[in-house]
Amino acid sequence: MDEPPTVIARATGAAGELVLRRSGEHHEIIADGMFLMDTRAGDSERLLVNAAADRMPAGASLVVGGLGVGYSLAAALANPRVGEVVVVEREPAVIDWNRSYLGNSTLLDDPRTRCVEADLVAWLSTVEEKFGAICLDIDNGPEWTLDGNAGLYGERGLHALAGRTGVLSVWSANATPAFATRLRTHFAEVTELPVPVPRGEPDVVYLASRPSPSRPS
Repeated sequence: MDEPPTVIARATGAAGELVLRRSGEHHEIIADGMFLMDTRAGDSERLLVNAAADRMPAGASLVVGGLGVGYSLAAALANPRVGEVVVVEREPAVIDWNRSYLGNSTLLDDPRTRCVEADLVAWLSTVEEKFGAICLDIDNGPEWTLDGNAGLYGERGLHALAGRTGVLSVWSANATPAFATRLRTHFAEVTELPVPVPRGEPDVVYLASRPSPSRPS
């Protein structure tokens, strides 16, 4: 019988208590009692980034919303089409845990990485940059969000995102048809990419883009 997870760190965060646990060889992050992510796979996080990077102009900046356990950042740095990677994480404890327990200091210290400690919604409202792609992995899905994030997936939020990038990818723990419909209001092409998981519904990556001459055939 597997041993129960061991709590190795706690912190107070924007979403309540954050807990880092070790379960065998892996780590898990829990926010206010809700499971957020772990180090067991990472397939959907890599797809989130690579599918978007493949559709943006080569050498452009890519935004990763949510550092998580580092899979998305690692995928962005490994993709030859990506220039700068801007990773926006609102929880300082998550950044600290990536540097320590999760062993991701090399990723964060890469000269192409710009790590911004901020709430993504607030940060997007203050910057004027446009990005090659924006990849969102800050919630369990458009209909299962942390406090303050729900508006990002509505009409006004998607309008703002479309004004900042030609490529948007969004991670979700399940299919959300209403969200796909909203995406089609703001982007010319919307694709739903399922990612099988060991149990339950597949994870889904929503990929939205506008046709571009720089898009590879």
